[in-house]
Amino acid sequence: MKPFTYERARSPAEAAAAAARTPGARFIAGGTNLLDLVKLGIESPAHLIDVNRLGLDRIDATPEGGLRIGALVRNTDLAADAHVRRDYGVLSRALLAGASGQLRNRATTAGNLLQRTRCPYFYDTNLPCNKRVPGSGCSAIGGFSRQHAVVGGSSSCIATHPSDMAVAMRVLDASVETVRPNGKARVIPIADFHRLPGNTPHIETVLEPGELITAVTLPKPIGGAQVYRKVRDRASYAFALVSVAAIVQPDGTGRVALGGVAHKPWRVEAAEAQMPQGARAVTERLLADARPTEENQFKLTLAYRTIAAALAQAKG
Repeated sequence: MKPFTYERARSPAEAAAAAARTPGARFIAGGTNLLDLVKLGIESPAHLIDVNRLGLDRIDATPEGGLRIGALVRNTDLAADAHVRRDYGVLSRALLAGASGQLRNRATTAGNLLQRTRCPYFYDTNLPCNKRVPGSGCSAIGGFSRQHAVVGGSSSCIATHPSDMAVAMRVLDASVETVRPNGKARVIPIADFHRLPGNTPHIETVLEPGELITAVTLPKPIGGAQVYRKVRDRASYAFALVSVAAIVQPDGTGRVALGGVAHKPWRVEAAEAQMPQGARAVTERLLADARPTEENQFKLTLAYRTIAAALAQAKG
């Protein structure tokens, strides 16, 4: 066992400052992803900062008519919240499509956004992985790539982001609130929060060292029929091959975001202008820059069929 130190933070600013001044520090809340990575030797934090007692577990209405979701709200509580179910149905459905009941009881809003890829090469410490060891190579490129990205990848990484919740947050235009180590707050649009791999796939978000997520804010509800469809290899406790978060208005306009196809939740706003023309037009624009491998080329057809099913469901 590798030794580590531990502390309980008393405020978000204190937690961020402690993380910045302590090399190898990590925040821990539910621990549903971090503890697995520690057990496998993928991560070895020298210092753990417990943020569970910071009072970030509330869901409150905002003056603008939206919702402010604390970083420590558990996935189960968020999915069951009456306001979320009524006004942000796509988010509730996405949460319930993820993991298992036991994990949702522990997993947090911030942790869900920050969970790391489930690429099997990332989890196998005997094989090269640029996300785990920068510069070592990407075993998925030229390897078994059925579950990997078809768009937004690079020569350094073709891993996908595993979160269902993040796909719904993206289609809802959420914002991520944080506190920096100097105590200053900032707001990051969800569209800018996750990074594409480029040459630095180990840097997965725009968070600065020590920066702590304090909440996720949803704008005023936009109404419409809200659908989340997830296609996976088994009916539960599996990550998406392709998932679709869709919001469709009565006039046929709306929004679409994809999961399971890229290093981040994938949304191309320009594609949404094609929604009245149907799923084929939307898919072609969404995946216009796709570069699938021979093993995951089926995801292009699967994305079209899943979008078509989601739009049909939304239209009743």
